[in-house]
Amino acid sequence: MRTSMIYRAVLFVALAAALSPAHALTQEELIAKIQAAGYSQVKDVKSTAEGTTAKAVKDGKPVTLVVDSRGQIKERN
Repeated sequence: MRTSMIYRAVLFVALAAALSPAHALTQEELIAKIQAAGYSQVKDVKSTAEGTTAKAVKDGKPVTLVVDSRGQIKERN
């Protein structure tokens, strides 16, 4: 019985850690990820309801980006 309680506690702590914002990308890591995707001049990084937004330049054109909770980078129209 005690082993079951310990197992549940360990599982709970592991799940909480996996969902913790501490595992989110730092702003520097996020900028590096955006730059690795071919964007430059990344600025105005902000957290919003739809994800993290940023302004950048790609192929000489200014774009607004949204990075969702899975880390996918999308250009906003």
